[in-house]
Amino acid sequence: MILETFNKNVRDCKSVTINTDFVIVGGGTAGVCAAITAARKGTKTILVQDRPVLGGNASSEVRLWILGATSHMGNNNRWAREGGVMDEILVENLYRNREGNAVIFDTVLLEKVLAEPNITLLLNTSVYDVTKSGDHKIESVKAFNSQNSTEYNINAPLFCDASGDGIVAFKAGASFRMGAETKEEFGEAFAPEKSYGELLGHSMYFYSKETEKPVKYIPPAYALKDITTIPRYKAIGKDDKGCRFWWFEYGGRHDTIHETEEIKYELWKVIYGVWDYIKNSRTFEGVENMTLEWVATVPGKRESRRFEGLYMMTQQDVIEQRKFDDAIAFGGWAIDLHPADGVYSELSGCTQWHSKGIYDIPYRSFVSKDIDNLFLAGRIISATHVAFGSTRVMATTGFCAQAVGMAASMCIDKNLKPAEILENGEIKNLQNELNKIGQSIPNVPILSTSNLVNQAKLTSSSTLSISEIPFNGNWFNLSISAAQMLPLKVNKNYKVRVLVKAEEKTDLKVELKTSIKPENYTPEVILESQLFNLEQGEQYIDVEFSNTLENNQYGFITFLSNEKISIKTSDNRFTGVLSVFNGVNKAVSNNGKQTPPDNIGVDTFEFWTPHRRPEGKNIAMEISPAIEAFEVENLSNGYVRPGKTVNAWVADINDKKPTLKIEWDSEQELSEIKLFLDSDYDHPMESTLMGHPEDIVPFCLGNYKIKDVNGTVLFEKEDNHQTINTWHFKQKHKTKGIIIETEKSQTHVPVSIFEILIS
Repeated sequence: MILETFNKNVRDCKSVTINTDFVIVGGGTAGVCAAITAARKGTKTILVQDRPVLGGNASSEVRLWILGATSHMGNNNRWAREGGVMDEILVENLYRNREGNAVIFDTVLLEKVLAEPNITLLLNTSVYDVTKSGDHKIESVKAFNSQNSTEYNINAPLFCDASGDGIVAFKAGASFRMGAETKEEFGEAFAPEKSYGELLGHSMYFYSKETEKPVKYIPPAYALKDITTIPRYKAIGKDDKGCRFWWFEYGGRHDTIHETEEIKYELWKVIYGVWDYIKNSRTFEGVENMTLEWVATVPGKRESRRFEGLYMMTQQDVIEQRKFDDAIAFGGWAIDLHPADGVYSELSGCTQWHSKGIYDIPYRSFVSKDIDNLFLAGRIISATHVAFGSTRVMATTGFCAQAVGMAASMCIDKNLKPAEILENGEIKNLQNELNKIGQSIPNVPILSTSNLVNQAKLTSSSTLSISEIPFNGNWFNLSISAAQMLPLKVNKNYKVRVLVKAEEKTDLKVELKTSIKPENYTPEVILESQLFNLEQGEQYIDVEFSNTLENNQYGFITFLSNEKISIKTSDNRFTGVLSVFNGVNKAVSNNGKQTPPDNIGVDTFEFWTPHRRPEGKNIAMEISPAIEAFEVENLSNGYVRPGKTVNAWVADINDKKPTLKIEWDSEQELSEIKLFLDSDYDHPMESTLMGHPEDIVPFCLGNYKIKDVNGTVLFEKEDNHQTINTWHFKQKHKTKGIIIETEKSQTHVPVSIFEILIS
């Protein structure tokens, strides 16, 4: 029993002082990815999260799906899902939770964080103040946990603000902005006028479900009475739920920090009014047994403060795909701005303008220009309002924050300030360390000196050569144009034979297209166009192109739409080879072609996008000369996903037990072996609600053994589903070579590996 008598003084709460290497404030996707990355490099890290769960807007409290450069597979950014820890989390969630249950996703995030011994996690803990040891240096942060009534004083040499509203950077006095810049300040033609609004608002969602008997609904007094005050009310569907109602947005004309509670009440008013409309307006059939299952209690915030770093990203950086020497990640979501009036606006719920491909994101945008030991992460990084419209999305913020975690570890190890990473070649070291964990910084390979495979002789039991994509699939009707993407070689004249079926005499137009930039996948250049006169019925057509590519890059053999024609597809799938379609994806403002107004600084181009499995089959064809892009030398070229070419070794599809041998002239001491596998970087893997066609990507190598040349089994894996497999030797192993024995598990998919990294 505890008995304490009256005390005339104010009592103090329990107080705990913690000294650590690195403090991250904010446990959204950015904070989580930064913390895991830093911890795995040995950095003692405190992760402070003011909510009971991790994930921020992706958590079960808000339930927004995680997206980034893949953009629901609705843009031309092929193989663009974010790598590293962000990929690891999404792949694990796919394996455990392909249905997209937000509660299960909470457990995936929590498990990942708790598995790291170098992370101390403080949930339900709100940072409210900082102390400084000088004008430009933070000494500690102060936080309070209302659940255990404990105050924390956390001291560290380095801090990262990933809090969303930027509480640490704000309290520390760092320069920030709220609202949109003028067109003139950075020359951004898409900068919105004040009449459009300067801030993106908050959103809240609801889930409904079907029960076994009728359920009545009496709305609360504060529910919206007149549904017609929502201009888009006719877009409401009785079966829609969760973040499909992303456009339930409000607050863009308010202070999105200090008026958050008022914004929340308005969104509740909308939600309960919408449910009243669904249940009681007699507009919908079959709603008698439906009930509300969940309504958000926390709004998902889009925008508030943006802090100034050593560089501020702009619209031009995104649209023009500008290159940066200090690139540490890539983005690819559209510039996605919303009207300030949100759900009450007469305007479209969002205006999205895409670039032709992914773009670089520089390290400098994550380093405060004012506070020497402060990193920025999440949506508060140094970007204009327009560029923020792209960089703000969660897969991008998590991906970028991995660079912060890695940089923090380098700073601790070498006693550097964050800005000093830009000096003495340290940025190259940062880029290489990131790429070794799967970052895939555009046009920056893993350094050859990092990989013992570059000193070895590589041989394989077989290598894929595509002279035919077998004619074993179904028929695809060309009601929309279709194209086969292939990694083509420079100065080669390609010939293909395809099988088509015409309902009557008609014409088929076939084009060979490619991109202006070899690293892009926007087929904007027509190299050649041919017209074929078809008879009724099935027939082969031979297409021989006289024009050639100027670079080794992907080409598009396109078959233009004609609903009277169907084309034969294939059940065979290959790493780095896919079909794309000039269709429509309304979720990301893709109407088949981007046609922006004049003078907003955005390009006009067509969208050619894949279909989700099990659809989106390759187009069956014979190909001459054969596609030779899958050689074993790709295993050490430094790239761990397709780029200008496949960048993977792929075995022959008939090789059921492909084998790789890596041999050195002299004995080597091995510490680690890392395999980079194909988890289909083209698939977005939305974390919540969406649902996916499988729990293990069909390209991903599942079963393999690693032996030394003497036949000793070093490591063995069964039923793998992860992209990166890392094997550590307890003691350095001496050998002149290793053998990797793999097992083909998919009938129509050959074994593939992107990279083998041995140190």
